[in-house]
Amino acid sequence: MKKIFIITGEYSGDIHASNVVKELKKISSEYEFEGIGGDNLREEGVKIFEHIKKLSAVGISPEIVIKHYKLGKKLVDYLTNKYKPDLVLMVDYGGFNLAVSKYLKKAGIKIFYYIPPQVWASRKYRIKKIKKYIDKVLCIFPFELPMYKSYGINVHYCGHPLVSQLQFPPSKKEFFKQHGLDTERKLVSVFPGSRVFELKNLMKPFKGAIKILQDKYPQIQFCLSQAPNLSDDIYNKYLGDCDIKVIKGENQALLSVSDALILASGTVALEACLYKTPMIIAYRGPRLLYWVYLLVRCIKRVSLPNIIADKSIVPELLMDDVNPSNIANHIETLLFNGDKRAQMIEDLDKIRSMLSEKKSSFEAAKEIDKELFS
Repeated sequence: MKKIFIITGEYSGDIHASNVVKELKKISSEYEFEGIGGDNLREEGVKIFEHIKKLSAVGISPEIVIKHYKLGKKLVDYLTNKYKPDLVLMVDYGGFNLAVSKYLKKAGIKIFYYIPPQVWASRKYRIKKIKKYIDKVLCIFPFELPMYKSYGINVHYCGHPLVSQLQFPPSKKEFFKQHGLDTERKLVSVFPGSRVFELKNLMKPFKGAIKILQDKYPQIQFCLSQAPNLSDDIYNKYLGDCDIKVIKGENQALLSVSDALILASGTVALEACLYKTPMIIAYRGPRLLYWVYLLVRCIKRVSLPNIIADKSIVPELLMDDVNPSNIANHIETLLFNGDKRAQMIEDLDKIRSMLSEKKSSFEAAKEIDKELFS
């Protein structure tokens, strides 16, 4: 029996890791799993060492640093002295995982990294740690493969997990009927993020943009996507009396049936891209974190569609540019300027063709199984 310990830190990583576990179980019954994860890993029979609800956070506060330090120390002690896994699979969550990898490598534990830190976007110095402590990188973007190879890092290109996980678009007519929407009216959907600090920083300008558009175009209807990891009380706190329909747990369906999208930066932009839905990216956070980001970034683009295409396809509003008037103006253009709308849809379609059709979770599982049983 081969023992695999999985380390995730956020909801998305938990999903991706659970899909790798599914594929490993199809390949062989000779696996035992434990890990830091969430409900998706638990449903796959993974014994949870620590739930991600206690881990996932963004920021540099002393409380977060202390929490991560204590968990890291506890984890390293458990893995090196008690569990002694045949392989540790790290999934995303670069800061914590790379910190832990140093001590696991010293203990002689084999480490694979699926969905590695985006060193091409910021903190490129991390690639030295990856080379030193990670036995194999399982990357998800085509341009990552030559980059890692150029540093002499053992790497396998798995393809992006979203390509195979993307839901087939639902019937727009049926979706609108199910949620009480009018098929004769345009739909603008808002995705404010899955973290409390994102709601805190983004909901006010998003609501202001909605008000501007509602006053000018009463025929437009709006929906807000509620992340499943955040409670109704949290959303209601930041939503207030804004007249908008909230839809929970149907992200991909909502992305596919909308006429335009207001998105916080993140993987959701790539999902929207794969559905070819016109969008804008609007993101702001604590100013200190933004200054730190400016110091460590390697590229000026922030959204995945623009990064993959290596050109500005999707408007990116950051920090002080995130205001109701700017957001409303961009959405108005995407809805009513036929030429610009058509051009964005064409450009988004080209991005999908740049991504591999590989089933990412299977590719990752295959590489792990080959390592442990070859």
